Amino acid sequence: MTSSRDRRVAKELQDIQADRDNSGVYAAPIDDVNLKHLKGTIPGPPDTPYYGGTFIIDIRIPDNYPFKSPSMSFSTKIWHPNVSSQTGAICLDTLGSGWSPVQTIKTALLSIRMLLEVPNPKDPQDAEVACMLMQQPEQFARVAQEWAIKHAGAPRQELNLSQYKNNDAPKSDDASRYKGYSKDLVDRFVNMGFDVDAVVDAFLFVGIDRNNGQDYELEEAYMGDITARLLGEQ
Repeated sequence: MTSSRDRRVAKELQDIQADRDNSGVYAAPIDDVNLKHLKGTIPGPPDTPYYGGTFIIDIRIPDNYPFKSPSMSFSTKIWHPNVSSQTGAICLDTLGSGWSPVQTIKTALLSIRMLLEVPNPKDPQDAEVACMLMQQPEQFARVAQEWAIKHAGAPRQELNLSQYKNNDAPKSDDASRYKGYSKDLVDRFVNMGFDVDAVVDAFLFVGIDRNNGQDYELEEAYMGDITARLLGEQ
């Protein structure tokens, strides 16, 4: 007897097929039979380094679908902060805590496609890629395009780098306040309610390395010393 899960998946695949021209995404059984193991595809969105490429998604349907999200990963190698460049694992709420039974395989694929348009380097799956996007956004775009050409069959074309200009750097008017430290590094403490100048002074007091103005993770001991200084305990 066909299970309710299989009936639901079969219906969803019919809907995906019917709407393929509009949505651009696609999914079908990997062996034309097994509804628990699917092969999905998403197109690289326009105005991204992935444009023109076709990305294959491996989809596993759990026994308790749709009450548990499908498991999805990239079979096509991709340079993206929210996708492991080694395993293809995807960091996306929709495929975890953000899943709802009203969602579908198609909405999950569309969410992944949206992730290609709007990467989130502050919640990374691949720290190396996220670091490049935040610190060298134009270089990130070039590498992402090269990977799309090599692995996803994207055509080689001129890349619009305007949207990858680093707009997060301190403005010239207040750059001196950071005294050579990364704005992101300082702002971690500013977001706790401390003043920029006080944070920078604490960094200097504790002897924090400027790391050539690049962001990095502070050791826990340094975090404690900085916080104690800011709270007047040193």
